[in-house]
Amino acid sequence: MALVLSGERPAAAPLSLTPFRMVANWFAQFRAERSQRVALKSLLELDPHRLRDLGIERSDLFDALCADRRPTKFLADRRALRLDGRR
Repeated sequence: MALVLSGERPAAAPLSLTPFRMVANWFAQFRAERSQRVALKSLLELDPHRLRDLGIERSDLFDALCADRRPTKFLADRRALRLDGRR
């Protein structure tokens, strides 16, 4: 048997999806996605020089808002690509 870190769930473990938990998980996911959108929109208010200091550009923010995956991961990947290109 593999060692499982606290907070991790083994892949074979069944999910306990009671209706209450399903709704609670949906609301938690909705709130997390909304807070990310609000944060991205607040970044859009920054001037291009500050965004460049953060390693991102305005077009990255628009792309992250439309991305299918997590916006923060998307921005981190773009930033990493841009920093690798400078070296």
